[in-house]
Amino acid sequence: MTSQIPKPKLSLPLRTRVALFFSSAVTDFSRRSDGSVNRGLMKLVDYKSRPKTKSVKGVSTKDVTVDASRDLWFRIFTPTASSGDGVVPVVIYFHGGGFAFHSPDSYGYDPLCRGFCRQINAIVVSVNYRRTPEHRFPSQYDDGEDVLKFLDENPAVLPEKADLSKCFLAGDSAGGNLAHHVAVRVAKSGLREVRVVGLVSIQPWFGGEERTAAEVKFKGARLVSTSRTDWLWRVFLPEGSDRDHWAANVSGANSEDLTGLDFPDTLVFVGGFDPLQDWQRRYYEWLRKSGKKAQLIEYPTMIHAFCIFPELPETSQLISQVKDFIANRISDLK
Repeated sequence: MTSQIPKPKLSLPLRTRVALFFSSAVTDFSRRSDGSVNRGLMKLVDYKSRPKTKSVKGVSTKDVTVDASRDLWFRIFTPTASSGDGVVPVVIYFHGGGFAFHSPDSYGYDPLCRGFCRQINAIVVSVNYRRTPEHRFPSQYDDGEDVLKFLDENPAVLPEKADLSKCFLAGDSAGGNLAHHVAVRVAKSGLREVRVVGLVSIQPWFGGEERTAAEVKFKGARLVSTSRTDWLWRVFLPEGSDRDHWAANVSGANSEDLTGLDFPDTLVFVGGFDPLQDWQRRYYEWLRKSGKKAQLIEYPTMIHAFCIFPELPETSQLISQVKDFIANRISDLK
């Protein structure tokens, strides 16, 4: 008699379930029928963390303005308990939120980047980019690329121990989408001081006109239900475009040709209860077919954006795996 492999079950702590419920409800209420967002409502619930120049649990933070006219800035997370006087890698992080919500000082992202900074022993630069629907495509990609150009031209804004020749792009959800497209732009244009040697893509937000099996199965998922993601694509993509636009369907018929580009080695994370997982696996497979080095790590029992919930043990595990990826990549460069 053949034994059956038990199907993964979704089991989340009460704290996580409550946070998911309220986050989904608030973003739903904030999305107006005319395609705008009620920013006043979002300000009431999007709790912010101020920068802390004094070390807190081994990490200090400060904010740097790139362009005040478009609210382009980033938060620097510096490990203060580093052993020795050596240099450390730089991780440029792009937060999630469907290009419409959140920022580096949001409740979920300040602690996440602190965790990356402390556990990896890296300088983390968390970017505040313009949000849709007020600013549509390609504003977010322009902002991401401009931050790298700013660091390339002004390396002194970072601590002395920051090694920009060992720079990693990273992001979750929409931030994973953004990190990919910035990596493509930088691979095309090149920079003097900044060398992007790795890409960490945490449950990246990609899509297309097709409804994949996972999207059908988990169409009512918190945070990334089909109705929410359809609305978010509609207010982000150029007017008149559909979800097969190359910004969304990166591995589809309209995708960029990566074969001739020095695209960085990539680590892709996928969750088993994420409606976007089929698009994420296609992304990984497309990178491989394009001749690029890519690694896939799956979390069969995890939801979309699980990394912003510090109470989940999988979040610490993910950070450890990112640390290993960065260490292995740096070792390869020697």
